[in-house]
Amino acid sequence: MEKIVVKGGAPLIGEVQVSGAKNAALPILAAGLLATEGTSKFYNVPKLSDIKTISLLFESLGVKVDYKPEENTLEMDARKPLLTEASFEFVSKMRASFLVLGPMLAREGSAKVAMPGGCSIGSRPIDQHLKGFEALGATIIQDAGFVEARAEKELEGTTIFFDFPSVGGTQNVIMASCLAKGKTTIVNAAQEPEIEDMINFLIKMGAKIEGKGTSVLVIEGVDKLVGTEYTVMPDRVEAATYMIAAAATKGDVLVKGAPYKDNVALVSKMREMGVDIEVVDETSMRVSNKLESLRPVDVKTLPHPGFLTDMQSIMCVLTLLANGTSTITETVFENRFMHVEELRRMNAKIRIEGRSSLIEGLPHLEGTTVKATDLRSGAALVIAGLMATGTTKVINVYHIDRGYVDIEEKMRKLGADIQRIDE
Repeated sequence: MEKIVVKGGAPLIGEVQVSGAKNAALPILAAGLLATEGTSKFYNVPKLSDIKTISLLFESLGVKVDYKPEENTLEMDARKPLLTEASFEFVSKMRASFLVLGPMLAREGSAKVAMPGGCSIGSRPIDQHLKGFEALGATIIQDAGFVEARAEKELEGTTIFFDFPSVGGTQNVIMASCLAKGKTTIVNAAQEPEIEDMINFLIKMGAKIEGKGTSVLVIEGVDKLVGTEYTVMPDRVEAATYMIAAAATKGDVLVKGAPYKDNVALVSKMREMGVDIEVVDETSMRVSNKLESLRPVDVKTLPHPGFLTDMQSIMCVLTLLANGTSTITETVFENRFMHVEELRRMNAKIRIEGRSSLIEGLPHLEGTTVKATDLRSGAALVIAGLMATGTTKVINVYHIDRGYVDIEEKMRKLGADIQRIDE
C-alpha cells in the first residue's frame, strides 16, 4: 500500500508552478467529442489518473486519443461516428465521465451512460442534467444503473431554468445545445471559471455562445464544430492548496498559476485571518505568514463566486492556527466532513453541528497515521502533517493522485520533508 509520509515543522519557502486544472480539462476534453471535422490538441493537460481514465473511455467510444502525460498534451480525433454506450468500468471511477452524455446525444441522437461515480462526498444528483436534455427534446430512461437519452428527431433549442446552478448540468447542457436547432437559453447557469474555460474552447471550435461568466447563457446551435488547439487554465484548487500550505507552515511561497480573479473568496478569507497575500501579476500570488496565531474566521461554501466547496477541508486545516473558534458551513455537499475524524486523530478539536464544523485553534497537531477519504481531504491531511510534530502517514493516496500532479515533489522543492513509500 502506498503512503505519503510527512515530517512536520519545516516552513514552505520558494516558488511552485500550478498544473492545469483537472476540473477544466475533463469537460473541455468531453467537448472535444463534438468535433466532426479536424482534430483537437490540448496543452497544459495535467498528468493525473482521471485524465487517463477519461482517455480510455473515449477510446471505448471509437475516438483516437494520444495522451502524453510527461508533455502535458493530449490529441483527439473524434471524426468517426461515436459508439453510444459508455461503460460502467470507466464512468463508475469518476463523476466527470458523465459529461460524455451531452456530446453523444447531440452527435448521435442517443446515448447510454452508466450512473456516475467518484469521491463519496455526498449526494450529487443528475436531475438538472436530465431536465435540460428533456427540455431539448430527448426522452430519458433510467434502468439498471444506466441513463439512456434518445432524441427521435433533432434536438431543439428552448429556455431551460436550473433549480440549482449545477456545474456538471450546465456543462452537459451547453454541449448538447451547441448542435441543437435554434437558440437555447440557460437561466441560473453555474458561473465557475472552469465553465468559462470550456465555453472559450467551444467558441474556438465554432460554437455561438453569449453570456460567458454570467448566470444566463444563450447558445445558438450550429451545424458542426471543428477541432482546434487549446490550452487548459491553471488549477485554482491546487493553487489554493499551496497557498494554504504556505500559510499553515508559516512559510513564504510564490504560487505561479494562481490568478487572483479565480480565487477572490479564498484570498478574502485568508487575509481576514491575517495572512499576507500579494497579487504579483495576473497569474501569480505570493503568500507569507509570520504570525504565531491567526484570527478565527467564518466560512460558508457556496456556488461561484462564493467559497468553493473543494477548498473547504483544506481551509479547515488553516483554521486550526486561529486564536479562537472558526466555523465552516458546508451548503453544497452533505457528507464533506469526513476529514474531521482524521484530524481529530491528530489532536484537533472539531465538532460537527448540522452542516457546520466548529474548529478550535490549538497549539499543535500530533503526527499519526490518517486516511484520505476523498481527493481534497487527502491534500488537507498532507498539510496537517506539515504542521504537526512528529511523523504523519497518509494512506489511500490514490484519492490524492486523482487531483494533484507530483504533490510530494513540488512540496519537497519548497522544503517539506515528504516522501511516498510502498509498504
